[in-house]
Parts: sequence; structure tokens; C-alpha cells
Amino acid sequence: MTRSLKNLMLTITFTLLLSACGGIDGQKYVDQQPPFDLREYFTGPVKAWGMIQDRSGNVIRKFDIDLVGTWDGNEGELVEDFRYYDGETQRRVLRLSDIGNGQYEVRADDIVDVGQAMSFGNAMNLNYTMALTLDSGTVNVDLEDWIWAMNDGVIINRADIKKFGITVAEITIFMKKE
Repeated sequence: MTRSLKNLMLTITFTLLLSACGGIDGQKYVDQQPPFDLREYFTGPVKAWGMIQDRSGNVIRKFDIDLVGTWDGNEGELVEDFRYYDGETQRRVLRLSDIGNGQYEVRADDIVDVGQAMSFGNAMNLNYTMALTLDSGTVNVDLEDWIWAMNDGVIINRADIKKFGITVAEITIFMKKE
């Protein structure tokens, strides 16, 4: 077998292995309870607590968030005020567009292009590219968020931060509607 054919076979095998590892299948959550309604949940105040972990699982940042959501027709705004435990504060404003059938478009100053969200019963999946500001400059990273509704007005949000398809950090957020 020639060297180029061997390299092609290795590439195909590696691609098939990666695709077999696939992500979360949202269809598994369609009939699960309690239901998650993005518009209902993010109307009014929500309190949240979260952490960022590096790829080794070490907690590198913790934060609290006060969120307030408002809607005007199919357009929503979610104002997020972050308070990091190291003293830094940050305001992020998400602009949400309900495009029907459980689908939303998501925009923010740090989102490149338009993020996409899809509802699956008691879960929601959100995918977007974020321009992340670091000490060394700005780098685009891909985020895949999964939100699951829990009892008593609690939701859990897990996000993978990826660069070149490799998870470089994870975010976990617990939210409670006030």
C-alpha cells in the first residue's frame, strides 16, 4: 500500500471514530418533564451561579449572575450581569428571536454571526461562535450549550468551549427563577 493511501485510510478511520463519538441527541428529551419554555423562563429575574473548568477539570473561575429577561412579541432581551469571584464584573446582553417551532436565533456583541438554539421538551441546545477576549487578544471559540429544566424552577446549563473541535474548557451554570 502506498504511503498516501495509508494516510487516506488513517484519515477516514479517524473521521469515522470521531463521528461515532457524536454529541447529545436532543430527541431523547422531547417527552421528559418538567418542560422548558425559554420565553416563560427568561421573563423577569433569574439568579445563577457558575464555574469555568479548564480541560483538566480544574476550576479556573467562579461567578454569580443576575439575569433579567423581557419580551416584545417574538423578540427578547436577556441582560446578564456577571460578578466574578476575583472582583471583575461584566454585562452581557443576549438578543433572542423566536423563529417558531422551538427554534431561536441568538445575538450578542461577542457572538460572531448568529447563534442557533433548538428546544427539545425539557432541554434546549444552543450553538454559537464567541469572540473571546484574552490578555493576548481576541480568539474565536465555538460553544455548545445544553440547558435542562429541573424541578422547582431550576435549570442546569452545561457548555463546552471548543477550538478546532477540541474542548478547551467547560462551563456549568445553575439557575433559579426568582
